[in-house]
Amino acid sequence: GTAANALAVALHAQPWTAVFCHEDAHIASDECGAPEFYSGAKLALVPGEHGKITPATLTAALSKTGNSGVHGVQRGMLSLTNVTEAGTVYSPAEIAALTSLAKTHDLPCHLDGARFANALISANATPAEMTWKAGIDVLSFGGTKNGCMGVEAVVIFDPAKAWELELRRKRAGHLFSKHRYLSAQMEAYLTDDLWLRLATQANAMGQRLNQSLAQIPGAALCHQVDANILFPTLAPGTNARAEAKGAVYYNWQTAEGQDAARFVTSWSTTEADTDALLDALRP
Repeated sequence: GTAANALAVALHAQPWTAVFCHEDAHIASDECGAPEFYSGAKLALVPGEHGKITPATLTAALSKTGNSGVHGVQRGMLSLTNVTEAGTVYSPAEIAALTSLAKTHDLPCHLDGARFANALISANATPAEMTWKAGIDVLSFGGTKNGCMGVEAVVIFDPAKAWELELRRKRAGHLFSKHRYLSAQMEAYLTDDLWLRLATQANAMGQRLNQSLAQIPGAALCHQVDANILFPTLAPGTNARAEAKGAVYYNWQTAEGQDAARFVTSWSTTEADTDALLDALRP
């Protein structure tokens, strides 16, 4: 995923430009500076509630950039994430509103689709509706987080960029001599809509867990659950109790002393799995 995002950004951004992305975007917080390394560009972090950029926050960010001539960084690219890092989902209309604004400044638009299938199922949209029809120029198409052993694809909607992407992939060390092992995963993933069926299961289990968390005393969700990621706050002591019962998940404490957690359901999550987690969380 990091390689796909970094190469996708490098395909469109120049070293003297800024890539506008959400302040919690994966390219900003979890990729060890790879997008900057491959492109030379600067990331311009845009705030927004629940993991989303809005036209208002993007307009504000754009207004602060590209006003200093040769002395300042220029506007370069917009990068969105769907499903967002908060577990929320942009609709095609929301994406189109942002890309339309970006394109008034001649900015190409990237979609980090590490959980692209989950976003499609949540929004009841087609791949085209969420990408090129909504103004997206390049997609990081995720497979690893939806059942593949380890493969992603960079999907470009401008054929003129294809050769450059091939060269960048080779230069970055991502053209493997046994690339067929990656291709075989992607072929199986797409055959008979397996990728969508896997995401449907993951999202369904996410909603099941979402609905059941109301049974846990003190549990409250930080963000709307649109797909398969949940961020609840929990009563103090809940995480320790759940760990003692064998539950393993990302957890921490808030500044207010509440327990917090990140739950992610997957293609392989069963109803029994969600029930076991709920049992571990109960007093």
